[in-house]
Amino acid sequence: MTERNIKFDDVEIAAQAFGDPAHEPILLIMGAMASMLWWPDEFCQKLAARKFYVIRYDNRDTGRSTIYEPGEPPYTMDDMAADAVRILDGYGIDRVNLIGMSLGGTIAQIAALSHPERVKTLTLMSTTPMGIDTSALPHTTDAYMAHASMGETVDWTDNAQVIEFLVKDTRMIAGAAHSYDEGRARAFVERDVRRAKNFVSATNHFMLRGGQTLKGKLTELAAPLLVIHGTADPIYPVEHGELLARTVKGANFVRLEGGGHEIHPNDWEEIISAIDAHLR
Repeated sequence: MTERNIKFDDVEIAAQAFGDPAHEPILLIMGAMASMLWWPDEFCQKLAARKFYVIRYDNRDTGRSTIYEPGEPPYTMDDMAADAVRILDGYGIDRVNLIGMSLGGTIAQIAALSHPERVKTLTLMSTTPMGIDTSALPHTTDAYMAHASMGETVDWTDNAQVIEFLVKDTRMIAGAAHSYDEGRARAFVERDVRRAKNFVSATNHFMLRGGQTLKGKLTELAAPLLVIHGTADPIYPVEHGELLARTVKGANFVRLEGGGHEIHPNDWEEIISAIDAHLR
């Protein structure tokens, strides 16, 4: 694993790569408030072991990348999609296999539609189709919404409170198929919070907009699409993934039975095998 900073304009993005640069490249984009660590180290290593060159990075306002004052993000999701392309430039990669999860899936859709010449294949996990009407689909569960509302009571400058809230969040997004390991979750959250320049800046992600010019364009997606979605996802119920796969001609859909809004170790083999088959 090697780490580097990609600098452009007034932005600095922290990135890490796994594997041999001569192998087929993959770029991983994670979701709201989540640094690149939410793509687990061992998951990335296992993906690289399939002879892929795997790159993950901290989105703006997470981890060691550029951060901004909370409440005033001077960027959009379109800028974040452009960040992904700048990272490819930084690594000297012309075309990449793009994988996005949750908000990272939205960013990946924008990147693939805005820069089709740079995206070889697209894999979208635990996300929702952008630019089409999803109002008839099931919404985020009431239980998760009640939990999320408690975020307003958290002092985001107090790491102890932040850690407790995020540990609870990892439980709330967990699926029904596998056991939940609170000790493992807590160790990970503590690592993530300690590593951040200023964790409160990550709340800027909830204020972002973008992709307005791409409304109705999803059917024009050029990159072959793989959709992976857990059937017990409380944030984007599985119907979101199903609609996404139906919207794009030729898309493949993988259902993670009982899977939540997470990359659970027990699902790694199924996820990685599906990605491997899609990319080859």
